[in-house]
Amino acid sequence: MSEVTFFCEDISFNLPRPRKTTSWIKQVIKEEGFKIKSLSFIFCSDDYLHQINLQYLNHDTYTDIVTFDISEGVGKVEGDIFISIERVKENANNLKKSFQEEVHRVMVHGVLHLLGYKDKTKNEKLEMRSKEDLCLSLPSVPRETF
Repeated sequence: MSEVTFFCEDISFNLPRPRKTTSWIKQVIKEEGFKIKSLSFIFCSDDYLHQINLQYLNHDTYTDIVTFDISEGVGKVEGDIFISIERVKENANNLKKSFQEEVHRVMVHGVLHLLGYKDKTKNEKLEMRSKEDLCLSLPSVPRETF
């Protein structure tokens, strides 16, 4: 089994250049001093992610991402990152960003959570956004348009 996998639940979505995306994600994790044990990205609908948010987090809200950290041991990344493609499209439109950039931002946002970054306080949000921007500026980020 690959260290990084991509799945779809109740939608049809093909991430362009999954190998290049995997290399980028691995670079982000390695530069933070971690190793990947297993990382799954699950692309889904708003309704699917809303149900996960209700069932596992008791949050009755729509969101673009839910990250489950199942890591055991220091320095190892293991988790599942659920991403609502509908919400990402809407956010990209509202933020006047490309869908591609917003998908990558949300993906790396989930990875950064697995690396220990938080986003509850104002300062944590600023640090998270800064780190996302840094990760999105890496040469290994896939640049193909969706």
